[in-house]
Amino acid sequence: MARLAQTHGLTDVQQEILSTVRDFVDKEIIPVATELEHRDEYPQDIVDGLKELGVFGLMIPEEYGGLGESLLTYALCVEEIARGWMSVSGIINTHFIVAYMLKQHGTQEQKDTFLPRMAAGEVRGAFSMSEPALGSDVSAITSKAVKDGDEYVLNGQKMWLTNGGTSTLVAVLVRSDEGHPEGTAPHKSMTTFLVEKEPGFGEVRPGLTIPGKIDKMGYKGVDTTELIMDGLRIPANRVLGGATGRGFYQMMDGVEVGRVNVAARGCGVAQRAFELGVSYAQQRQTFGKPIAQHQAIQFKLAEMATKVEAAHAMMVNAARKKDSGERNDLEAGMAKYLASEYCKEVVEDAFRIHGGYGFSKEYEIERLYREAPMLLIGEGTAEIQKMIIGRRLLEEYRFQG
Repeated sequence: MARLAQTHGLTDVQQEILSTVRDFVDKEIIPVATELEHRDEYPQDIVDGLKELGVFGLMIPEEYGGLGESLLTYALCVEEIARGWMSVSGIINTHFIVAYMLKQHGTQEQKDTFLPRMAAGEVRGAFSMSEPALGSDVSAITSKAVKDGDEYVLNGQKMWLTNGGTSTLVAVLVRSDEGHPEGTAPHKSMTTFLVEKEPGFGEVRPGLTIPGKIDKMGYKGVDTTELIMDGLRIPANRVLGGATGRGFYQMMDGVEVGRVNVAARGCGVAQRAFELGVSYAQQRQTFGKPIAQHQAIQFKLAEMATKVEAAHAMMVNAARKKDSGERNDLEAGMAKYLASEYCKEVVEDAFRIHGGYGFSKEYEIERLYREAPMLLIGEGTAEIQKMIIGRRLLEEYRFQG
């Protein structure tokens, strides 16, 4: 992409990091992504390569062995990685949400214990908020923690856990009524627990089971699972931040980072779809000339490129807002909403440009066509983003009557 989705004002260090990641994507991810995706195979060699590059420690402070980079740098790296294969960016996203939550909300002991190993990629993070009957209503969580001496006993079932099998540290949101009397608002009686486990499936520690991978339409390679807690005992020092009742706010803070990440993924997938579409349009001939010379295709390419550019700009704005320390739920919601919707549209237009060949598994656009819909749902549906955006706009533009 020589022209589209450029980011102005980057430092030399940021440009060097992005150049390194882009080269890795072009050489190590794009050539093998479709084959691995069709086999639903975990990309271990790719993950090992990213670990060597230091990507797992990108946003973790230098004092803990990370690179100490900004959310913007992270988002731009995610954009590049998703351009190669969206599933790889998912492996990194959940890891970084947990690392971010630890950095922002963890006790000093929790930071010292986990962040250095997370920066090295030795501990792999995942976060668990959703439940089978939950949808977008986080206040309806039924999984529960009950205090028992110096421990808590957790019971319940969680759903849609990205990296459920490969992770070794899961941030789990549950209800915790201890210290919160009946009638307390639901979001004030939730707690995030840091649950350590072995990688794999089945019973990964006493009281904790990861049943197996959920078979999905797209977003393959990365393991998406359930998580079942049945008498799972967690010591009190693994309550994130050391106090109960703060879990909802901690998770929402992490989800804002996640929404910027999903926006970045949408930008990356859309960029790749545009690349494939504009390339194919110059090779495929009809009526004696490349289809790129037909006005109808040029109009389509113009619309695709404009959507790529607009989504990228909004994603960058949301990341920079978060980096500034300001509230960014409005910007993150807008970026996630626009980037995911535009991604779907750009991918479909590239699919149309490919004609019948777009329906063939031999062509990369077929994989992108199955991956894009996940972005419409992940980290909150379009409808949830619109609710967030609408409420924030009413706060900002309150009628003075």
